[in-house]
Amino acid sequence: MENYFLALAKAIDGSLQAGERYTTSFEAEQTDFVRMNRGKVRQSGTVAQRYIAVRLIRGQRHAKHVTSLSGDAKADCDAIRAVVAGLRGTLPELADDPLLLLPADVKSTRAVRGGPLPPSEQIIGDVLAAAHGTDLVGIYAGGPIWRGFANSEGQRNWHETTTFNLDWSLYYRADKAVKSGCAGFAWDGPALDRKMSDARERLALISRPAKSLAPGKYRAYLAPSAIEEIARLLCWGGFSGRALATQQSSLARMQSGEALDANVTLSEDTASGVAPAFQAEGFARPAGVDLVHRGALVGSLVSPRTAREFGLPENGANGDEIPESLSMAGGTLAEKDALAALGTGLHIGNLHYLNYSDRPACRMTGMTRFATFWVDEGRIVAPIDVLRFDDTVYRLLGSNLEALTTETELLLDSETYQSRKLTSVTLPGALVREMSFTL
Repeated sequence: MENYFLALAKAIDGSLQAGERYTTSFEAEQTDFVRMNRGKVRQSGTVAQRYIAVRLIRGQRHAKHVTSLSGDAKADCDAIRAVVAGLRGTLPELADDPLLLLPADVKSTRAVRGGPLPPSEQIIGDVLAAAHGTDLVGIYAGGPIWRGFANSEGQRNWHETTTFNLDWSLYYRADKAVKSGCAGFAWDGPALDRKMSDARERLALISRPAKSLAPGKYRAYLAPSAIEEIARLLCWGGFSGRALATQQSSLARMQSGEALDANVTLSEDTASGVAPAFQAEGFARPAGVDLVHRGALVGSLVSPRTAREFGLPENGANGDEIPESLSMAGGTLAEKDALAALGTGLHIGNLHYLNYSDRPACRMTGMTRFATFWVDEGRIVAPIDVLRFDDTVYRLLGSNLEALTTETELLLDSETYQSRKLTSVTLPGALVREMSFTL
């Protein structure tokens, strides 16, 4: 695949005329998909797709064309030459772009991560065997993903990673289910067995009569998968250099002294995630970008256009300035001791439907989902009917945060709309002394 991409870039090189420059980004995947419910395979298939985006530049004018590829190198090179010719005809009709910024240095990179996965038939066989006798509902997606970048200055970047993502639930009835998942670079059968055993135990617990709670404030432990929903909402503009510069960020108050708990440290950790170490315009990404250090906002994600407009140093952010490898450092609470530390309160495994109820205050609202339990003296005693929370990040990860778990969990984005995503979060669980529920 890498040689195929290099051949496409060479075809663009040979199509340029005097005064023209180009950048091109390449995306491809070969993914096995398997959908399951009632503990059986209901649909399976393989998706192979390749796309290339070519941007032709003359002075400060530029135009871009995205096209799908057949995989036949000769035919695709011919198609790309036609794309360049079409863009050349478009450029005279365009105005100069004052915010155009291109890499000043050539920084070529190559990264290959993740080995071959077992055949999907073997993986699904392991899953169904572990879930035997339950109503398992889930989807598996796995296989290699490729990203490439090239430009007229000779820069070549290549990123190849093989990952899998198994997102599944054990369903009981109505809205009662235990959600779990596993993802990574190498299939780990024993890890699946441990997660399935834990899910079976919780499935037995949600068969108990549910406990209804009145609106109010409750002590809570949020598992990494619940913190993930909070983190992903923060990612939409929270760490954006542009949003912070224009006071549109939900974390804008942190520029004026508002802070999170001193145990909270957040970074864009490209070195440990699945995202490539370069972005679509060819700018290199550092191994890490500090965003929050010991509760204080210390950095942001700055795309090339934001850098040009606001005079900020770019740091390889994508155009939306959304983290692709967000990581929160762990704390001092062992995960096995979380229930004992909670004492009496809520164990929240998942949240969903999150949105801002007051964006400038970083106040969020959302619902508990799947298996949320009432814990009494460190012991799960009953499932909880669905609750709506409404609280600020400055309380949840600030004044009310008691501890973060030592262990962190790598959670890959399970979205497959148009293509699999190379985004991830690495998060601990969080113990909070008080969380506000309104319904």
